Amino acid sequence: MKKSLVIFDLDGTLLYTVPDIAAATNQALAACGYPVHSEAEIASYIGNGINKLFERALPKASRSQEEVLRIRSLFLPYYGEHCADMTRPFEGIPELLSDICRRDIKVAVASNKYHPATVKLMRHFFPEIPFCAVFGEREGVPRKPEPVIVWDILREAGIHCPAVDGPGRNFPDERPSVLYVGDSGVDMQTAVNAGIEAVAVTWGCRTREELASYSPAHIVDRPEQIADILFNGTSCRCLDGESRPTHADASSLRDSI
Repeated sequence: MKKSLVIFDLDGTLLYTVPDIAAATNQALAACGYPVHSEAEIASYIGNGINKLFERALPKASRSQEEVLRIRSLFLPYYGEHCADMTRPFEGIPELLSDICRRDIKVAVASNKYHPATVKLMRHFFPEIPFCAVFGEREGVPRKPEPVIVWDILREAGIHCPAVDGPGRNFPDERPSVLYVGDSGVDMQTAVNAGIEAVAVTWGCRTREELASYSPAHIVDRPEQIADILFNGTSCRCLDGESRPTHADASSLRDSI
């Protein structure tokens, strides 16, 4: 079926955000007297919201809700000021988004990053892209892999499905017209929970083996392969030895994830 909507994860899918997240987390940890972490370690903590990131970054004996909130209170203002200092789109992503929009396919963002930063980064890096919805972590809304964020996007996009329209409504289920693109197991499980076709990307924060364990419909190494899926009906699987995209101006940092 021709796709009418593509939902993208943010961190590790659209943007390489690890350096700025690591810098903000480490300054908060250091201010509280805790050890800091490498970018590779911070990358492994990303994907389940910032409170979970802080819990993982804290020493085991200090992982109380009080300490998580203390780190959060120091992280938020710093990251709000510096979230775009070293962050960059992955190579080929701006072109992919533009190509999708030119084909009259809607695009949206579903992230576990806290909502204000999600919106700020999309406006900063992709000001010309008319996203139909951009949602991050919001108070009172379950985080991915719960599918609520997907239902909210489908509602904004006018895509019908029983979870959005309610039982007994006389609308066709249009979920086959939606593609979900992400770089983590959380993303793959979100797509499963939402009943949506998934594309796993290998340029993010998780290994190909982990992504393959979720049996997504597609595994891709480069953004142009997503275009092939959308425009040419290609089925893609990750191949050993193929190059992954990097983010412009900071390609040497990609290998540190």
